[in-house]
Amino acid sequence: MTLTQDVKKPAKPNAKGMVENVLEQFNSAANQINLHPSIRKILSITNNEIIVNFPVKMDNGEVEIFQGYRVQHNNALGPYKGGLRYHPTVDIDAARALAMWMTWKTSLAGLPYGGGKGGIQIDPSKYSKSELERITRRFTFALADNIGPEHDIPAPDVNTNDQTMAWIADTYMSTRPPAERSANQHVVTGKPAGSGGLEGRDRATGFGVFLTIKFWAEQHNQELKGKSFIVQGFGNVGYWAAHFLETEGAKMVGVQDAYGSLYNQNGINVENLFSYTKTNKGSLVGYSAAEDISKDDFFSLDCDICIPAALGNQITADNAHLIQAKLIAEGANGPTNVEGEKVLLERGITIIPDILCNSGGVIASYFEWLQNRNGELWNMDDVIDKLERKMRSSYEKVSHYAKKENLDMRTAAYCIAIERIEKAYIQRGIFP
Repeated sequence: MTLTQDVKKPAKPNAKGMVENVLEQFNSAANQINLHPSIRKILSITNNEIIVNFPVKMDNGEVEIFQGYRVQHNNALGPYKGGLRYHPTVDIDAARALAMWMTWKTSLAGLPYGGGKGGIQIDPSKYSKSELERITRRFTFALADNIGPEHDIPAPDVNTNDQTMAWIADTYMSTRPPAERSANQHVVTGKPAGSGGLEGRDRATGFGVFLTIKFWAEQHNQELKGKSFIVQGFGNVGYWAAHFLETEGAKMVGVQDAYGSLYNQNGINVENLFSYTKTNKGSLVGYSAAEDISKDDFFSLDCDICIPAALGNQITADNAHLIQAKLIAEGANGPTNVEGEKVLLERGITIIPDILCNSGGVIASYFEWLQNRNGELWNMDDVIDKLERKMRSSYEKVSHYAKKENLDMRTAAYCIAIERIEKAYIQRGIFP
């Protein structure tokens, strides 16, 4: 048996920045609400940080060593909840920042969850499906009891999907005593519908992004019909957000993924492009019904709405002044850093913050968790209806708070989320 390990470390320019970003956002809101100093100390750090190194045999018979992470930020309101991503930029700092964002997101949504996040530092495109299955199953086994249906519940994220969750669930359930296996199905959410998943979970995050844009338009007596939008990231979230916007009569004039950027001022058909990417290894490069543009020109495109739905730290002080959109709807986690946000707010651009805008995914995950826990089956109409009501309630709370306190939407959302956690600590006290 040959042991090999890639010693090249991928560049991670954004991880530290993401931690600083989320802490600055947190402290700004904490100052606004005069958060109790002791609770500020607790929420400024993570509860647990798990790093696992594990071997996996590749298709060629060689063994590679992988490093996986799971960061559990806070569980004052309930079990840790958050995605697992497979990406070269995954490390402990990125997981730390993302776990904190999940705490605020679940609290804002009124869910009985805390925040967690994790993943594996790999480029999944370099591995076969069978290798990815073995990597996922071995990662699950390495995490062991650090996850669990009443303790820490992972979900899909960047480069992971319902298949990944099915492998995790099966592996975790297989490690339980036979009589307990079926009771652990909700160890992950985002599973395939035939394996305990929720109908509509696949589109929930993107649908939630669309809903917050729709609520914003209603609030300002505007119609989505005729509005132009651009989408950075044409994965699950970006596609579904674009899909629902297009059905309302809005048109996608620009789109960007990891491989290239496209523009057509007359509109790019969302379904046609999506079909093309499925036959082009997931890439939009070469799509004939739009022109290729430089990635540096993407955010300067003329449009009404901009949806960053890729990775963190995409909108910064370096490019925020270029943005033409009047509304930013954050489909990704942390796509706008603090300096970039200051520029946007000074220019009068509205930002629907990530912890509100993309919370449809974790809300649907909660529905799936309940469905598994209670042995129920929910249909698509029920899911969409419940999701829209929950998202509307969250949007209206944030909008009302922002207006009442004369705050931007992100600070308002943070204040609401942090106050709920503060209340839990004050009522329960600190053990012992």
